[in-house]
Amino acid sequence: MRIVRRPGAFVCGIDAAMDVIGGKWKVLILWALNERTCRFGELRRAVTGVTEKVLSSHLKELEDDGIVHREVYAEVPPRVEYSLTPLGLSLNAALEPLGQWGRDHICRGVEEAGADGCHGAEEAGVDAGVGVAVDAGAGAGVCCGAAPEAVMGLG
Repeated sequence: MRIVRRPGAFVCGIDAAMDVIGGKWKVLILWALNERTCRFGELRRAVTGVTEKVLSSHLKELEDDGIVHREVYAEVPPRVEYSLTPLGLSLNAALEPLGQWGRDHICRGVEEAGADGCHGAEEAGVDAGVGVAVDAGAGAGVCCGAAPEAVMGLG
């Protein structure tokens, strides 16, 4: 595993972290990989809306930063799987409070609009992770009982 440091001095830890996770799709890629090891096509379906070019680019950057591990199997046809490294798992753990903030923020907006059922999401089995539970089968984002299109608009 090769870790590439980007040029430039960082002002603070948040600056350094944002350098790694910056980009519209990276945290959703991280969360999808937190659920399980995925092949490229599975990730593409799990992260609804990302293009192949952007997904490939983000995976390469995350691999260079030591966050994602790329395993190539010597088979015909070739098979490549992506998973999180221990550093990637620790990054997802660090993102959990941000996900909680996002859920609380969305729930507050839902409650202010007069909708109910927001805080019952945990009893209903909504994932308590980064804020978007990725269903690899359907590719839908779910959070706090909000409509998937409302949640995906966060990215």
